[in-house]
Amino acid sequence: MTDAQETAADPSLRTPGGGPPDDVETAPIPLLEPREGIPPVAADANALANIVAAFSAGTGPVAVDAERASGYRYGQRAYLVQLRRDGAGSALIDPVGCPDLSTLGEAIADAEWVLHAATQDLPCLREIGMTPTRLFDTELAGRLAGFARVGLGAMVEKVLGYALEKGHSAVDWSTRPLPEPWLRYAALDVELLVDLRDALETELDRQGKLDWARQEFAAIAAAPPAPPRKDPWRRTSGMHKVRRRRQMAVVRELWTVRDQIARRRDVSPGKVLGDGAIIEAALGLPANVNALAALPGFGHRMGRRQLEQWQAAIDRARALPESELPQPGQPLTGPPPPRAWADKDPAAAARLAAARAAVTELAERLTMPQENLITPDTVRRLCWEPPGPPTADTVAEALTGYGARPWQVEQVTPVLVKALTTAA
Repeated sequence: MTDAQETAADPSLRTPGGGPPDDVETAPIPLLEPREGIPPVAADANALANIVAAFSAGTGPVAVDAERASGYRYGQRAYLVQLRRDGAGSALIDPVGCPDLSTLGEAIADAEWVLHAATQDLPCLREIGMTPTRLFDTELAGRLAGFARVGLGAMVEKVLGYALEKGHSAVDWSTRPLPEPWLRYAALDVELLVDLRDALETELDRQGKLDWARQEFAAIAAAPPAPPRKDPWRRTSGMHKVRRRRQMAVVRELWTVRDQIARRRDVSPGKVLGDGAIIEAALGLPANVNALAALPGFGHRMGRRQLEQWQAAIDRARALPESELPQPGQPLTGPPPPRAWADKDPAAAARLAAARAAVTELAERLTMPQENLITPDTVRRLCWEPPGPPTADTVAEALTGYGARPWQVEQVTPVLVKALTTAA
């Protein structure tokens, strides 16, 4: 770390919230170049082997980041992986040329991985053979520590006093070759990640929240991959406008055809056909290609063959028997929507109102978002089917059963017991 970085990262120069003291006006220092320059992009087995050897010999935590091509390509695969570790420096790896990074994952398996918003990057890292056993999530650490803005740029500026250039965050990372400004941006994303981790660990320890954070990080590392979504077509934007089952069948058919085309072409589904066009077709139920072409999202620059393809999907949905039409809504796996509680169960609605108020007050006192203190779904489930009678033991047992971590159980159990008892 340079002298300037040591000064900027010195916790003694910062307030408890992570910023500079109130009586000190400091402008963030632009971070323009990686310390050792932009590393070459490893795109073959020999270059990867050199990185594996270097990072295996390095010491301390490993900063890890990945860039995807969301909005451009199908799926969420990684198109660039960035790493940094003491003794190894920074590395950039092209997962297109090196699709299997399991040897690298094994080489750093015993190290703590430092990621920002880990749950966003872990799925694409798993696909290429990289899965941490221990991690530190700087975004989540910022939430628990009470930072108002937890993006990487905002955190680096607030905690370390440096300004990161974030102009390339939404570019098409599947582009080859990657332009030098993009590579500089990517390398800088891991440049100070370990420094940020160290400063946040100090702050969490000062607030008495370090063990809470460690429990959260362990839960993320241990979590299995998310299962495939059931009926993903139901997440089409604008779905709330679709009321009839026949219309839902049109959405399902168009979504499925679009997904097949997008997967085959390796492009974002939205580039094949927009969600808005799917909803318009479902609501309009066009009888032929000419009627379809008149709908928003279909007529502009769309050839006859494409229109016939979409019309065929609509016709298949129109021809389905009633027994094969999708049912409205999705099967509930928990309590009904809270807006319906007052009619279905007024006592449960009263419990939920009291519990929400108690959690809100506690979260404000602990300076953290309510959803990080305890998930809203856990509170809803507890209030819909409360343990009886609500005691510290029964509430703690219920919270644990819903997946709450020990620190969460310890913090929220007293206020939830009081809320449930008062509402009763």
